[in-house]
Amino acid sequence: MDLNEKYMPVVETIQKAGGTPPPTTPTLVELIKEVIKEDEIDFILAFNEQKSQTMEQLKASTGLSEDEINAKVEVLAKRGVIFNQPNSKGIMVFRLLPLFNVGIFEYMFMKKLEITPETQRIAALFTKMFDEHRGLVKEHYEDVVKMVKNIPPIDRTVPYTTNQDSGQSISIEINQSLGDVEETHMPFQDVKDIVAKFDDIAVGHCFCRHHKDVVGDPCKQTDSRENCFTFGKSARYTSAQGFSRMVTKEEALAILTKAEDDGLIHKAYHPGFNSSRDETSICSCCSCCCGNAHGMTIAGTANEAWFMAVVDAEKCVSCGTCAEKCGTQAMTQSEDGSPSLNKDLCIGCGVCAHFCPENAISLVQNRRIVYTTPPRPE
Repeated sequence: MDLNEKYMPVVETIQKAGGTPPPTTPTLVELIKEVIKEDEIDFILAFNEQKSQTMEQLKASTGLSEDEINAKVEVLAKRGVIFNQPNSKGIMVFRLLPLFNVGIFEYMFMKKLEITPETQRIAALFTKMFDEHRGLVKEHYEDVVKMVKNIPPIDRTVPYTTNQDSGQSISIEINQSLGDVEETHMPFQDVKDIVAKFDDIAVGHCFCRHHKDVVGDPCKQTDSRENCFTFGKSARYTSAQGFSRMVTKEEALAILTKAEDDGLIHKAYHPGFNSSRDETSICSCCSCCCGNAHGMTIAGTANEAWFMAVVDAEKCVSCGTCAEKCGTQAMTQSEDGSPSLNKDLCIGCGVCAHFCPENAISLVQNRRIVYTTPPRPE
């Protein structure tokens, strides 16, 4: 059996771990060979039937002692391959992570990497794999678009709340008639409130931008890199594994303010895609690197939006700032200079309202799922 054949069961096991499983290609095999060492193969294969196991279960499935398991896990956890955290009952659980969404890719590039031949090789393999995935999506484009319309929203937009020039609050209208307010839990709509409720906050590198740095294609929108936040249990895990560092609430707010100065879009993530549960993380996304950005997404994504931008025509001076700053291409400038909004693309992030020099844009509650499909093949 050659080495590639030996790794095929590992590839299949990781593909079954969840997230977004990429198609099996020689590139994927080469990538897994870079991430999983040959002497770790048997340990990974122990997760083939059950991706989450307790210590006792893992001892039975691997035949290893507790000390041997802990030694393996310590190494693999710092690579983002194994998630080792206690469950709600305090029992330590070991879970095999997928390649991405959320797994090896995100954790690998969340930590500060030295640009070495090895990291460049791994980053280039991820790029090649993404490109191959795009090619496959193009071949089955219509089926992919139909599939996107059936996926749950993976993140939630958290809107900006202040106008940059004036320092005034952006007008945010909560229209209670749009939903049953007694049954609908409305999560915090200000990053300041989200930060305030957590004692444990960690920040790591934006994995999308960091990956682009390693392959020599740096972000064109911001020079910020450390603005991927995790909270609570997730913060303790990511900081313990070296993917992030713990920060104070004041440090977190300063980083988020810089993100808003650069026009990045705040996206919150919740356990099980359920926005009634506390946030696990917040990303501040650009439009040129983010894997979920309009025009960048490989296989499409879905976002939970709570608001929609509304332009006050009497205040608007048709300067075009909103169209220039819009990260989803929802706001464009008409031939007469006036702004035009594509409601199907607006995620209510408030970036346009933040930069409007006349404070002429408000946000009106309009809870919905906004689907972003991959670029149509030419």
